[in-house]
Parts: sequence; C-alpha cells; structure tokens
Amino acid sequence: MKITKQSVIGDILDYDRTTVKLFVEMGMECLGCPNARSESVEEACEVHEIDCDEFVCRLNEHIK
Repeated sequence: MKITKQSVIGDILDYDRTTVKLFVEMGMECLGCPNARSESVEEACEVHEIDCDEFVCRLNEHIK
C-alpha cells in the first residue's frame, strides 16, 4: 500500500494496525470514531496542524 494525502485513515488502519501509534502521536486519539476513520490523511493533518508531507513520509516508512 502506498499512502498519499488522499488516503483514508480507516483504510490505512485496516491495512496495518500498527500505524495507530503514529496517529496517536499526531494527537488523533479518537480513531474508533466513524468521522476519524473516514477522513483523509490530509484532512486530519489540517485539523491537527501537522505537516502532511512529513506525516505521509512517516507512514510510508513505517509500513515498509
């Protein structure tokens, strides 16, 4: 799986549950919430004021 800014968080979590720790570190602790699971990485980064390009890189490195 190649993660992009448009990737849906729920799809990422379904693909690799160990990514949860990266989302929690980002400040997104309500991953069970339907809204959180249906957001794109870009939307979540915007809400949490996180550099999206950097976070996408971290996610892709993590799942290698």
